[in-house]
Amino acid sequence: MGAVHGVCYGVLGNNLPSRSEVVQLYKSKGIGAMRIYYPDQEALTALRGSGLSVIMDVGGTDAVRNLANNPSAAADWVRNNVQAYWPDVFFRYIAVGNEVATGDMGLILPAMQNVYHALESIGLSNSIKVSTAVKMDVITNSFPPSSGVFRPELQRFMVPIAQFLSNTMAPLLVNVYPYFAYRDNPRDISLNYATFQPGTTVIDNGNGLTYTKLFNAMVDAVYAALEKASTPNVRIVVSESGWPSAEGFAATIDNARNHNQGLIDNAKNGTPKRPGPLETYVFAMFNENQKSGDPIERHFGLFNPDKTPVYPITFP
Repeated sequence: MGAVHGVCYGVLGNNLPSRSEVVQLYKSKGIGAMRIYYPDQEALTALRGSGLSVIMDVGGTDAVRNLANNPSAAADWVRNNVQAYWPDVFFRYIAVGNEVATGDMGLILPAMQNVYHALESIGLSNSIKVSTAVKMDVITNSFPPSSGVFRPELQRFMVPIAQFLSNTMAPLLVNVYPYFAYRDNPRDISLNYATFQPGTTVIDNGNGLTYTKLFNAMVDAVYAALEKASTPNVRIVVSESGWPSAEGFAATIDNARNHNQGLIDNAKNGTPKRPGPLETYVFAMFNENQKSGDPIERHFGLFNPDKTPVYPITFP
């Protein structure tokens, strides 16, 4: 399988194009995969017959809680949101939770199990994999990458989740942001290293591998944590990575383009620890003017709401 190039499709804007226009934009730009953050019926209808592969999130923590506590709710959810569109919509993964807070992490595995069994009962558990999307902070000791390990207080959640993924041959979805690592520690991390530019070489004495890109070092730190959890066969899908282009530290058009083009180009080669194609989803398709929080959050888009590119970017 060649590299899968995806882009996350967030809809927190009051000026975004219609769902069907968005699907056409993906196709016209050669973007083969999309992540949506809830079962958006309008988007799913537009995706019918598009040939795009889809990561679909179940929704927020309330949705995860409902699926965890109620197998029949999971069966209804799968019937209404997956079976109703399959195979016209090609679902690759169902993401049960996105960066779920520590206090709610106990919900993830039972919700994943209930969704898996619902898919299994209609014969789709081999075709559509069930996972969850985690932040990098589920691991600690990420430098050097070979030291990566799940945080002690999260082991009781993450190790059984990794075991479930191993048993069902599903990947772990990880949101990997060199931007935040660089912003939080610009003294020790160079901008070039964080944006796929040449000039930095880091040797990991723990595994003898050489790193020239912070992104690859971050991914391999999660691989090291999976190995320590006795699940070395679980592969990683990068379910989000991006760089803001305005309104914050190092948030410039040039840095965003360097990072995101580097991210796309890197997908075909993978990481030093796991060479080969690495499925990667850029965050995000559009600048979303209704995102809350830090002003940079509204400037992660590859495209403006009028569908013009924020900067030139090429998908292979």
